[in-house]
Amino acid sequence: MSKVLVIVESPAKAKTIGKFLGRRYQVKASMGHVRDLPKSQFGVDVEQDFEPKYITIRGKGDLLKELRTAAKKADKILLGPDPDREGEAIAWHLSQVLGVEAMQPCRIEFHEITKSAIQNAVKHPRQIDLHRVEAQQARRILDRLVGYNLSPLLWRKIRKGLSAGRVQSVAVSMICEREEEIRAFQKEEYWTLTVLLKAGKGKLKARLLRQGDQKLEITSEEQMNQVLQTLDGREFIVKEIKKREKRRNPAPPFTTSSLQQEAYRKLGFTARRTMMVAQQLYEGIDLGEEGTVGLVTYIRTDSVRVADTALADVRDYIGQRFGADYVPEEARVFPTKSRSQDAHEAIRPTSLERVPEAMRSVLTSEQYKLYKLIFERFVASQMSVAVLDTTTLEIEAGDYGFRANGSVVKFFGFMKVYIEGKDEESSDDEGLLPDVAVGETLHQVQLEPKQHFTQPPPRFTEATLVKTLEENGIGRPSTYAPTIETIVMRGYVAREDKQFFPTELGEIVVDLLKEHFTEIVDVEFTAGMEHQLDEIAEGQVAWRDVLRRFYEPFKHTLEEAEQQIGTIDIVPEVSDQTCDLCGANLVVKMGRFGKFLACPRFPECRFTKPLLEEIGVTCPRCDGAVVARRSKKGRKFFGCAKYPECDYVSWDRPTNLACPQCNQRLVIKESKKNGARHICPEPGCGYEEVVVETNEQEQGTGS
Repeated sequence: MSKVLVIVESPAKAKTIGKFLGRRYQVKASMGHVRDLPKSQFGVDVEQDFEPKYITIRGKGDLLKELRTAAKKADKILLGPDPDREGEAIAWHLSQVLGVEAMQPCRIEFHEITKSAIQNAVKHPRQIDLHRVEAQQARRILDRLVGYNLSPLLWRKIRKGLSAGRVQSVAVSMICEREEEIRAFQKEEYWTLTVLLKAGKGKLKARLLRQGDQKLEITSEEQMNQVLQTLDGREFIVKEIKKREKRRNPAPPFTTSSLQQEAYRKLGFTARRTMMVAQQLYEGIDLGEEGTVGLVTYIRTDSVRVADTALADVRDYIGQRFGADYVPEEARVFPTKSRSQDAHEAIRPTSLERVPEAMRSVLTSEQYKLYKLIFERFVASQMSVAVLDTTTLEIEAGDYGFRANGSVVKFFGFMKVYIEGKDEESSDDEGLLPDVAVGETLHQVQLEPKQHFTQPPPRFTEATLVKTLEENGIGRPSTYAPTIETIVMRGYVAREDKQFFPTELGEIVVDLLKEHFTEIVDVEFTAGMEHQLDEIAEGQVAWRDVLRRFYEPFKHTLEEAEQQIGTIDIVPEVSDQTCDLCGANLVVKMGRFGKFLACPRFPECRFTKPLLEEIGVTCPRCDGAVVARRSKKGRKFFGCAKYPECDYVSWDRPTNLACPQCNQRLVIKESKKNGARHICPEPGCGYEEVVVETNEQEQGTGS
């Protein structure tokens, strides 16, 4: 019986796959890449047309020896790294070090780790796709050309330890540009007016929209008071009723990017955490008697395509679980974005028999939450549309026009299972409106004027940054998580209340790059490079030509920048607090979780301490000041500055206001749906009120 050696990337995957194959198969793991460009040197011979110099990765010597020994004993070698460009490159490197002819059918590809998928893959090996290998090689060399030339420049001109890269530089630039917009923003006052009306036995709310035929914009309290005086005692008459049926379509199944965004919105997972848990679900979970099985398909994909067999399965599942009305006449096909490689299916469960509830006992809490998200999104994507009855009432009071919107779900459709999250929730719908007739007079119960200020564009969160990078064609979905981690670890940006703020260092680096290396931080240029890499993978252009066109002008710009840029000194802010170890005045530093105090004599003295941010509120338990602090995971909370003598803490921002019902100190609770509210933390009290929007609160309560 001939022996077959199968090589995959991870031990977990090797263990799972080994159980699906017979005795003649031996499954080994390469532990990712076995060869790469050297870290200690450039590794690319530019003079020899960008010839790369690959070396065995440090620590992989014994592993390679083990793989070579197993290869000599095997009659056939099958290479099964992940089904993407990087996996193709790993397969090519393995073929080189193991002496496997790349033109022979040695590459197996599977998109889910199930018995049928693996057994089918080993029966249909193919040749290694050299175009995909070249695309990955070009990306690696391109990143090396940028990183290993720009990073030393930043070291010499600013400080050691800095780095620059194609995708990370654009990401930091986006965050800096957004901060500039926020700083330049001039807020403007405006007012809204809502009226509570009684209609028979029911009530409804309507919002002021116009005066006569013109849209009405109220920009001052004086103007609002004039409107209120005019409306005093006026009749509110229903002038028009518009009823229509509104149909909502489900969101497509997950891609890598949309999974990262939705896991952030609904589960609070960072992109890195999402990909780590998703990888576990893909590589395999021990299900007891059934053995170890991959629960989801391949997790690095930019396609929303679904296999025909999976579509048939999910339609059967929907019909059996929810009834025929929830199954559309035809399977839904979602349009694929123009930049999508469409090499893999969307992310979906490998079997709909493994419902999340049945898997709960064998999954960790994180695995269960993410699997449930993937499962429900996939099922909902092939369910019938949701149907809503919407009603719009046009109401007039003298010369003023009001509008009330309401809707009620007529048929839940996909909404019975899953509704996509949004970065910014907003809705004017008031649910089901009471029955009224045209010409009917409604009775005024209360006029509710409210002051607002226009808001600057929001800072990026992980979800919105990933979304923006993808929309602009920057990088690949699989690179977003490491990119975000890099720019935080390097101190270019800081996370503050789940938002990204540029640090002084980040702004200095971006300004330097914008002045001397415009293309590196240019969104369109970087997206264009991604398009060229796609063309390499499709065999349309030669990889060396792409590198040549980039490097010649880049090299010239690099030489000019070296001469023109002087040394940039970043002078740290000196505090009045002293080091506990050596007595030096501590300086303010920026870390991955924001500012902290550190000894200026680093590395000789490594003393650090938190930078306590007073919020202008006294402690409810003592006379100490309340300060903002950070948990070990970087989450902001509030506590007494006299800790540990006083152990008062709160996740919500405390205020100096007393609850009118129980005299407990109120805190500020913020949510997308309800905005900022003063609430009483005393159990059983239940008091809450909307935070009145003022200049002071915009500065002091927004954290």
